[in-house]
Amino acid sequence: MLVFTACTDTSQVAEETPGTTPSTAPITSPGGTRSIRTTTTTITLDPAPTTSTTTGTTSPVAEPIPVDELEVVAFPVPSGSRPHDVAPAVDGGVWYTAQGSGDLGWLNPASGETRHIDLGAGSRPHGVIVDGNGVAWITDGGRNSIISFDPDTDEVTEFALPDERANANLNTAAFDGSGELWFTGQNGVLGVLDPATGEIEVFDSPRGPGPYGIAATPLGTIYFASLAGSYVGLVGDDGSITVLEPPTPAQGARRVWSDSHGAIWVSEWNSGQLSRYDPNTETWETWSLPGAAPQAYAVYVDDSDIVWVSDFGGNAIHRFDSESDSFHTFELPNNPSNVRQILGRPGEVWGAESAADTLVVIRRISG
Repeated sequence: MLVFTACTDTSQVAEETPGTTPSTAPITSPGGTRSIRTTTTTITLDPAPTTSTTTGTTSPVAEPIPVDELEVVAFPVPSGSRPHDVAPAVDGGVWYTAQGSGDLGWLNPASGETRHIDLGAGSRPHGVIVDGNGVAWITDGGRNSIISFDPDTDEVTEFALPDERANANLNTAAFDGSGELWFTGQNGVLGVLDPATGEIEVFDSPRGPGPYGIAATPLGTIYFASLAGSYVGLVGDDGSITVLEPPTPAQGARRVWSDSHGAIWVSEWNSGQLSRYDPNTETWETWSLPGAAPQAYAVYVDDSDIVWVSDFGGNAIHRFDSESDSFHTFELPNNPSNVRQILGRPGEVWGAESAADTLVVIRRISG
């Protein structure tokens, strides 16, 4: 674990050079490895119809905002940022991983002001989420570390993966019901960090390379998607992994998210589909995205149980209402936009246009 005071930069940042591979900083940290048992036996979960999908605490499902009352608003960020993931901050701002410049970014939606926090040499941040104390947690593929940033103290804390787990290609993270942070790496890695002790356990995922998106249900159960493996993994309380097979072969499951009932929604990159797995009935449903050649990248379920999915092929974010089995398409302001992740808070759905150095929000029309 490494702790240091962050340097900030509110100026423009240099353009990333495509095709380069950042170096991994020589940092040691506590951690280890363990074996993982893989099973194909499904697990039935209790329903939780009125529980938050992000905090693990109970809250009522909100009424959806009518489609005709929503608008898309764009916020430019510094050139070369190439924002990858976003996470609403507790202060009303929005965190984003500036993968191109190796920073953690923060946007003030009221003023458009941005702030960049230096994450260290070779940083290439991918995912960002926020815990209950407002601390931002980043999966950093360039430094092969989990990094946290405390906005109250401006401290950056780094948890490096063990030396034998170099180049994990870290992707995304989620907190389980006990407060442990689970994370994925596309080079065949699944791991867990105990924030209280700094201990990291890293192990091989089923079928080798591919783990990408990860999320927790309202009850704190962890699911992840394997892009290369084309499956959804369920992490059991005993450390076992249940491999769940979506109905479409080689569909390219990319990201996952839970609704308030604990059902798992999956964005399928190869097939251009949206799928849902119900753990209580062990059944799947699948819908094709609108358009001629959709590419489903990110998926997110809001506080109204409305499903949002980004579409590279359609250069859009689609809103899916499972009650009516209908999509509504929001065209994005830039083309290409390449929204790689979606996250939100009540009344707002945020995404990052990684190809256009822009954050976007879908929210109620102002004024």
